[in-house]
Amino acid sequence: MTAVAPGVTEFAVGDEVLGFSLRRSSHATHAAVPVGQLIRKPAQLGWETAGSLYVAGVTAYAAVRAVAPQAGETVAVSAAAGGVGSLVVQLLALRGARVLGIAGPGNADWLRAHGVVPIAYGDGLAGRLRDAAPDGIDAFIDLFGPDYVQLAVDLGVAPERINTIIAFQKAGEVGAKTEGSMDASTPEVLAEMAGLIASGAVDFDIAATYPLDRVADAFAELERRHTHGKIVLLPTDSQ
Repeated sequence: MTAVAPGVTEFAVGDEVLGFSLRRSSHATHAAVPVGQLIRKPAQLGWETAGSLYVAGVTAYAAVRAVAPQAGETVAVSAAAGGVGSLVVQLLALRGARVLGIAGPGNADWLRAHGVVPIAYGDGLAGRLRDAAPDGIDAFIDLFGPDYVQLAVDLGVAPERINTIIAFQKAGEVGAKTEGSMDASTPEVLAEMAGLIASGAVDFDIAATYPLDRVADAFAELERRHTHGKIVLLPTDSQ
């Protein structure tokens, strides 16, 4: 915190905080943020984690909440090892769900280590999911695209137990949910996610960091879709 507006009493200059901006203004060294969108940064969180927690954290929270998982239920997740997916599968596991994580073979070990059944994407996916869940899949969280929403329907998942954060048109066609970051953008949700990560209950992986003047390189890596965890843009320039 480098400055506070007149009348702000919740924080002071020098406080360590994390939060979110609805103005998409975070690709910068400084940002003006309403006080109601900030929380105190837990001491256990590094700045790379604190600075990148908001979008992935609240999106994962919203997606899991949308499908209302119960202990013992089977939930499938597409893009299960990505920045959002890696949080989704852990939140589901904390709720006692059996999680089927759809991802590339290179992420299988990480998924297993976090209590997730890895399911390789690609041809034959529907069959692999049926084999892994012979009694059916109770809920489906899509983090990749419309084909997975249709797959969930084809597998017999009730539309109200399907949530996608990306395939909005397809969701409208089949009656699925589309809850994401804007549905959980509150300091309370952010504080809950920060607490889970700070306590070690949830792992939050940083895949790569880039200085601010290499933002194009950061997005190029993101578009390759092969990173596990978050790509973080640092508010500094290359030295």
